[in-house]
This record gives sequence, structure tokens and C-alpha cells, in this order.
Amino acid sequence: MTKRQSPSSSDQPPVPIAVALEEQAGASVPIITASGRGFVAEQILAIAFANGVKVREDADLVQVLSAVDVDSEIPTEAFAAVSEILAYVYKANGKVPPAPFQLKDTLPTAEAKL
Repeated sequence: MTKRQSPSSSDQPPVPIAVALEEQAGASVPIITASGRGFVAEQILAIAFANGVKVREDADLVQVLSAVDVDSEIPTEAFAAVSEILAYVYKANGKVPPAPFQLKDTLPTAEAKL
């Protein structure tokens, strides 16, 4: 979950932006499960806090992720930042992350017979 305040004039309070991510078992990339600004962002954050979901404030990342459609995989330019967040969440929750995707496991093997 990421959030940030969008830039605004000094006369009006900043508009919150929130994006929720989910790492699904068996999927190679997390997906965006919710995204919104203003009231919707506040509701996303309220649900996250009520359910003990870790929230991270990252202005640059939320701009990238909020441009992606809900139920879509995160874009490649967000991989590094999201990986850091997921590593923190696993550590904070005392869990071990699932094994990383292994390319060698998906390639056919050739056997040579002599």
C-alpha cells in the first residue's frame, strides 16, 4: 500500500492518493487491487489500517502505480521499489517470502546420449 499527498495550492489541503497491492501465490508479479484519490484514497487507507495492512508513503511510487489500471500487474519500472516494500513487510510480519521465480525450472532440458 502506498500513499502520498498530491501537490496543491496553499489555500487547499493536499489530496491524498492511495494504491493497494497484492502479491498472489503463484503469480510472478504483484497486482494493483485498489487505487484512488481523495475520498476513495481515504477509504483505501482506512480499510488498510483497520486490517493491520502495512502502509508506506512514497510520492514517486504512488504516481507510477496510480497510472496503472486496477487488476493489472505492477509496471517493470516499479519492481525495485515494490520489492523493497515487500521485503520490509515480510520481515515485519516475521514471515519468509515465497521462493523467487526460477527461470531454469521453466526451460526444457536437453539430454545428450553417448
